[in-house]
This record gives sequence, C-alpha cells and structure tokens, in this order.
Amino acid sequence: MRDGTKLCSFMIPTMMVIVTIAACAPRQATIDRVPPSAMKEALSYKAPFGEARTAQPEIVGEGKILYEGKARCFVCHGMSGKGDGSVAHMFAPPPRDFTDSAFQKKREDGELFWIIKNGSPGTGMKQLIPGLLSEEEGWRIVAYIRTFCTSSS
Repeated sequence: MRDGTKLCSFMIPTMMVIVTIAACAPRQATIDRVPPSAMKEALSYKAPFGEARTAQPEIVGEGKILYEGKARCFVCHGMSGKGDGSVAHMFAPPPRDFTDSAFQKKREDGELFWIIKNGSPGTGMKQLIPGLLSEEEGWRIVAYIRTFCTSSS
C-alpha cells in the first residue's frame, strides 16, 4: 500500500505541472500546421463560393451554425474564436486564436480547409471531413472563421 501512496504523491503533482505547462504554452499564430509535404495540396484548395473572407452573409451564417453545433469547434476554439474553449487548456499547442490578425493574414483559405479535412498533426485538432462534415460544410466553417478578425493590421 505504501508504494501506491508514494506513486500517487508523485503522479498527482507531476500531472498538475504538465497541465499547467500545457495551459501556459505560447500561441504561435504564424507557425504552419499543414505539413510541408501537404502545403501544395492545401494551397490548391479553393472554396466553391469564392474567397472565404468575402463570403455572402448566408454562407457565413451557415458556417456559424456548424461551428457552434455539428462540428463543435467552440469546445476548443471558444464561442468568440479566441482559442479559449472549455477544453482548450488540455492541449499543447493550444487551439488557434482565430481573432489574431497575424494568423488571419498569413493563412490561406485552403490551409484552413486542409486542417478541417485532415486534422493538424501534433495538435488536438482531429480530421472532420468526411467523418463528421461534408467538404461544403467545411468551407462554410472557413468562411465563418474569417469573420473573427476583420482587422487588416
């Protein structure tokens, strides 16, 4: 029994340190999450409705419904897109902050779509297409993500 107590007295503080470090991990908005071997493919993807940044309001609205509903993006990325969802603290690196203008400026629509379609290696982001979403739905979420940051700076 003593060995079990010693193990618990070591494991609990260790796990708390790991969770704390994960929660405090710096956000690196401009670090690529599409692997270099897939970047050409990602950049070739184009939304069926044109550029996501200028999508029609009904497309953006459908993306919002998917983000907050079926796809459950808000659980990690938060309702406001800041990467502060209820389980965000469990991931290192933390979920993307979609309100970050550096992120929005650097990432192409195809890169965002590729991540929704394939997941993001080395992160908590899992593949959502085709298991949960259609490609059309994925593009609508990209259009909604683009609305989190309208700053050009």
